[in-house]
Amino acid sequence: MAMAIPTGDPRTEERALVDGLKRGDDRAYEDLVRGYGGAMLAVARRFLRDEDEARDAVQDAMTAAFKAMRFFREDARLSTWLHRITVNACLMKLRTARRHPTAPIDELLPRFDETGHRLELETERATLVEDAVDAPVVRARVRECIAKLPDPYRAVLLCRDIEELDTVETSRLLGISPENVKTRLHRARQALRALIERECAELVA
Repeated sequence: MAMAIPTGDPRTEERALVDGLKRGDDRAYEDLVRGYGGAMLAVARRFLRDEDEARDAVQDAMTAAFKAMRFFREDARLSTWLHRITVNACLMKLRTARRHPTAPIDELLPRFDETGHRLELETERATLVEDAVDAPVVRARVRECIAKLPDPYRAVLLCRDIEELDTVETSRLLGISPENVKTRLHRARQALRALIERECAELVA
């Protein structure tokens, strides 16, 4: 039988769940999985392409959260805390797992002539895509474009632009230098822009 949690006020329900987790109640762990597992899996899928890896990361995050619950601050939101633990679990997998060779993104980066002038100028269509980014269809297509980036670039982009981590924290979590973070982020943004122009152009035609 699942742990009985008061209904009505979400914060009251959350506190009851946290209390159960801090007591080490296995039924509270089951409620944690049911209540937050779906959102955590959605986060993991953004970082990890393989479904089994994403599910493993969520399991790792759940276990880590259960063990570290005594450190949870009562004034924090459980969902926010779990979100960060899930991101950390995904980044740990990206750091430690043997990855496939990184796909090149050179074709998506700007090209310049011998004088240093860009060969392909920004188009009005690119601006239209940016202006339309609030449209649900475009947002979904942008997420698809992010998913197409090679792992090292996607991870940096997600950390800096989606999770809003700073350069130092991103460097620490990914195990690369701050300079490398900045370089990868710059290239990732350029590649993403090219993918968006390519994939979303027909939506604003």
